[in-house]
Amino acid sequence: MRASKLAVKILKKEGEDVYYDPIIHGRTLKIVGIDDDPVEVMNYILTQYKEKGYTLIAFDTSGRFPTSLFDNVLRIEENTPAGLDPLKMAKVGLIRDPYSAVTIIQTIYELDRASTEKLYADFVRGKVSSMNDVVKSKESYAEVINESYTELDGMLFEGEPTKIPENCLVDLSGLNSITLTGIAFLIISAVLEDRRNVVYGLYDVAVLTFTDAGNAGLPLLTRPARRRVAILGTRYPLDQVLSIPGPLLLLYNDPDVQSAIYESQGVPQGLRRFVNKGEGAYIRRSPETIEVEFGELLREQGS
Repeated sequence: MRASKLAVKILKKEGEDVYYDPIIHGRTLKIVGIDDDPVEVMNYILTQYKEKGYTLIAFDTSGRFPTSLFDNVLRIEENTPAGLDPLKMAKVGLIRDPYSAVTIIQTIYELDRASTEKLYADFVRGKVSSMNDVVKSKESYAEVINESYTELDGMLFEGEPTKIPENCLVDLSGLNSITLTGIAFLIISAVLEDRRNVVYGLYDVAVLTFTDAGNAGLPLLTRPARRRVAILGTRYPLDQVLSIPGPLLLLYNDPDVQSAIYESQGVPQGLRRFVNKGEGAYIRRSPETIEVEFGELLREQGS
């Protein structure tokens, strides 16, 4: 039953619509399927939110996410200046404070606390103002960073600070490196952290969060907050994805994969059913119980 203005249709069963309601079910919805099925379902859900007047910002690692919903497409590619230097972005106010920018660098390059505090002090005092300054420094933090810093990292940071416009698709499919993908996702997530009246779409969330840096970016967008929702899609039902809090929409998949997903969500045997092509199982939990609703994907979503 529809309960709030944030509720959107996801399935149809016995002539009735099944709704995902972030207010009641949780503000992060996971969608797991094969091939491009999650993309099609995400696109349908995001369309409904756009019709409700919400801003849409989606990340895409596949290069197959439809662009028609978005007013802007930001493409991040390897060996091309991307303007994602966290220090420069903090200086112009894109990242909310200097320490947040420094902790991003700490996460990416695994700095210890002493090195992090030294870098923060040098940034605040103006001794370094960009990642280029940092890697050329003679301080101990530069030595640690340079152990894993590459020219491709440098290109990711090079250029004028990038602004993330409204209704934007962030296309990360041009990054072949899973490491660079995670870095870019973390930095852009920090820019987007405080936005409201927004729905985030993350595909493929397993790819975006595979590294420590990428995983650190996830809670910046999925932390419960008023007037925002996160829709996560994946073809890879990894434990790190299945353990993310929030309801799950299970699409057609191999039988053993479906079984593992049911198990991960704590669904009792009596509530499980094989999900055929063109169908979905909507799994949601509360402190008191677990519920599973089965239905057909709506026609606009394909099969």
